[in-house]
Amino acid sequence: MTSPDSETEALDAVYLETVTIQGRVFQKFSVDHQIFFEPVDGIHRQEEAERLERQHQVFNKVFDNRLIFPPIPQPQKILDCGYGTGSWAIETAEQHPRCKVIGLDIYPYMNPDDIPENLCLQVDDLNRPFTFPPNHFDLVHSRLLATGINRDRWPSYIRDIKRVLKPGGWVQLVEIYFNVQSDNGSITEQHALREWSTQLMGSLEDMKDLRVGTRLRSLLTAAGLTEVDARMIPLPLSAWSNDPRMRDIGAKNRENVKKLLPALGLYPFTQRLRMPPQQFAELIARAQQEADTHNLKAYFPLYVCIGRKPQ
Repeated sequence: MTSPDSETEALDAVYLETVTIQGRVFQKFSVDHQIFFEPVDGIHRQEEAERLERQHQVFNKVFDNRLIFPPIPQPQKILDCGYGTGSWAIETAEQHPRCKVIGLDIYPYMNPDDIPENLCLQVDDLNRPFTFPPNHFDLVHSRLLATGINRDRWPSYIRDIKRVLKPGGWVQLVEIYFNVQSDNGSITEQHALREWSTQLMGSLEDMKDLRVGTRLRSLLTAAGLTEVDARMIPLPLSAWSNDPRMRDIGAKNRENVKKLLPALGLYPFTQRLRMPPQQFAELIARAQQEADTHNLKAYFPLYVCIGRKPQ
């Protein structure tokens, strides 16, 4: 995919090749290069697109419908790393019609049919060095890439972001730490949700940093970014909270979580941990049931971090 403003290569057919594992279809390039492990098969494609759109709506609720957190009154160029369904990129392009928005993702199967003229969606591997010129973007947005960015890539990924930012430009990072927590400490090692979290992190630990959300502040600071602000927001798995706003967020997140648990776990559990499919299915069923059990008050820590390139 190219545009008049494109600094990435044209789409290679290798990105469209697929492989079937446990009855589900995966992007072959991502599996071969250990990049991305969520199914992309047609029968579930609409279901996954709907889940990601629901997830985007959950984030909109969490962030009070703010797409851009740092103060950027009139951005001219924005880069969205890992655009998924394109929801964030589309809404940002629509809100800023004079701004050029470029979205990057490893697999184009989520590409929406109708996008704003000022949005260009491109296929690229974010584990490779950026090919954009220095001092190019007012904002680089990066969301939920812990399962995609290689463990040893994070420092250079942040340095790449800093390099392509204009002086005074901002980076905005959002990551979920998929280690389920409980508001009242009631989740134990015997719970399926804790087992899911432990197994997921163990299955990918040698190549992905699923704890990277906890390190965003230090990564940005180490790269020389300034005005760094990081915070953790509990993301409820269901509507257990007594707070009306958080209960509404949990209610919206409930169905997303039920789809996320199997989608995120299928390849790592069955292929890397060699968990039998029946055992995996039983674990998911128990975890899904627990996620909606209000006395557990379960949540994922959601980490948000911004930083600015010095003038």
